[in-house]
Amino acid sequence: MSLTRKVLMVLENRPAHLDTRVWPEATALRDQGLQVCIISPKERTSDAGYRCLDGIHLYSYSIPTLHNTSLAYLLEYGLSMLQTWWLSLRVLRRHGFDVIHAANPPDTFFFLHWFYRLLGKRFIFDQHDLSPELLQVKFSGRCTFLQPLLRWLEKRSYHAATCVLTTNVSQRKIAIERGQCDPARVFVVRNGPDLDRLYRVPVEPELKRGRSLLLVYLGAMEVQDGVEYALYALHELIYTIGYNDVFLAVLGDGSQLQALKQLAHVLDLDGYVHFTGWADDREIRRYLSTADIGLCPEPRNGLNEHCTMVKTMEYMALSLPIVAFDLRETRATCQETALYAAPDLVPDFARQIARLLDDARLRHAMGQRARVLIEEHLSWDYQKRRLWQVYTMLFSARAWGSPSESALSPNLESL
Repeated sequence: MSLTRKVLMVLENRPAHLDTRVWPEATALRDQGLQVCIISPKERTSDAGYRCLDGIHLYSYSIPTLHNTSLAYLLEYGLSMLQTWWLSLRVLRRHGFDVIHAANPPDTFFFLHWFYRLLGKRFIFDQHDLSPELLQVKFSGRCTFLQPLLRWLEKRSYHAATCVLTTNVSQRKIAIERGQCDPARVFVVRNGPDLDRLYRVPVEPELKRGRSLLLVYLGAMEVQDGVEYALYALHELIYTIGYNDVFLAVLGDGSQLQALKQLAHVLDLDGYVHFTGWADDREIRRYLSTADIGLCPEPRNGLNEHCTMVKTMEYMALSLPIVAFDLRETRATCQETALYAAPDLVPDFARQIARLLDDARLRHAMGQRARVLIEEHLSWDYQKRRLWQVYTMLFSARAWGSPSESALSPNLESL
């Protein structure tokens, strides 16, 4: 790319610098010489509306704290879209941009593109989640009346996009089949772990709180994440199987955190589990380097089967064996580096944990295979090259028509 190209990235569900996909993408594009501006919510209402962080221009806005209802979500998304549009005018005037790179959910940023396509701007739809399925899970199937609207928004996002990015092959298939996207415009860029950020540090036995073995859960604690299954499995492990020389560290935050703490108390797990809250990179390295097993308790719910959990590859990067429910994309990612329980069956999940706890050699062998898989196929070093290739095609003279998947390597059907 001989000319300085300019990208405007937009997202709604968290501050840009805290997003485990958007921020690595932004820094990867910056490293290739692109100018990157991002519009996203503020981390705190007191934060400034603009700052430059690591050479990336961050514009942010405040969103109100609303109740967890469908009407509240519609109001939040509407307010966010208005503020994003207003800030985009400031970005256009101060910096300019050639491409709008929109991360979902929600699937509403194509409205922004409808305005800017008149100025020749291109649109990348970066699909992190399947919004129709996500809303169904969040509201336990209560919002079926919104499904036609969500499917329409998703389809409009697909069709407006010059390129569609997905996190795995399952989502690419949905974009092509349900969204009727031209396969030549849909590319897989996975959420690979950054090995400059995730590396082993000396083991700290004190994190095990006097126990011999440490289990760890890392990530969000929302309805769809199934962290309660990890607690139920720990109860089964201790009080049914009789394996009480074990401790669970739960790293992360989310809307379910307080409910999970209460559940741990009800299950008599107060002496066996510690909730750390939100963890920075240093804390993640400490706990994952000390842990013996990483847990992926996401249930089968119509959404998780199509998702690649970031935590799985972070465990793998730190050579941790995994216990997970047997979901399609989890198995596709972890392969033989995990033991799989029948979906949503707590006793089987606990049995797989016990099997690994009893076999140090198996834990070591699986952990070593996990690290190799990350180093040779799944790390962010590989994924960002795919992102660069997409942008190279997008900015080429040919690409303004239809980027060609044949220019990408490795093949999308591979890791």
